[in-house]
Order: sequence, then structure tokens, then C-alpha cells
Amino acid sequence: MTLTQKIKSLADAKKTTFAEIERKTGISNGQIRRWDSSSPKVENVQKVADYFNVSLDYLLDREEPKVQKETDLRKALENAVSFDGEELTENDKDALIAYMMGRKGK
Repeated sequence: MTLTQKIKSLADAKKTTFAEIERKTGISNGQIRRWDSSSPKVENVQKVADYFNVSLDYLLDREEPKVQKETDLRKALENAVSFDGEELTENDKDALIAYMMGRKGK
């Protein structure tokens, strides 16, 4: 995936446009679209990475997004005993994992 394709994908997910990203990051109008045919300034790519809260390596397709797996979530919840003052049951933990994994609860 090219740099502009990666940014387009992130922009679509956030329901924003290149023009809006450029405005909010202080990048010149129309710059992002040109990045596949010309070398962008690293400072500008970093501004876009910061805007989307991703790493520069992710934007440059040098790393995969960090997706937490169900086993990692279960490990994180093993020591959790309460949430918002309420004790967590195993069913509560299962429901939280299902929610975080994007699945419908039981």
C-alpha cells in the first residue's frame, strides 16, 4: 500500500479528507496527493502520523498495526476484579472481550 493509500484508508475510517488533514496539520494544500510521486518532508509525514495517532513506520508500511488479540485481552483482564465499582464476573470479562473484539455479546 502506498503512503497516500494508507493515509486515505485512515482518513476514510475517520471520515475526513486530505484537505481537512492538511488544514489541521499545517501542510500545504494538495501536498498529500503528491507524496506518491515526490518525496515528502519527513516533518510533514510525522504531522500526519501524529494526527492519526499512528507511528511513522506504520504510515510508511514498515509495521503492521498493533491489534490486541483475544488472549492478550484475557491476560489483561485476569487481574481485573472490578469496573466502575462493580465486581467483574467471568461472564463480564467474556462480554468485555467480545465487545473489544467487535463481536456481539452473548
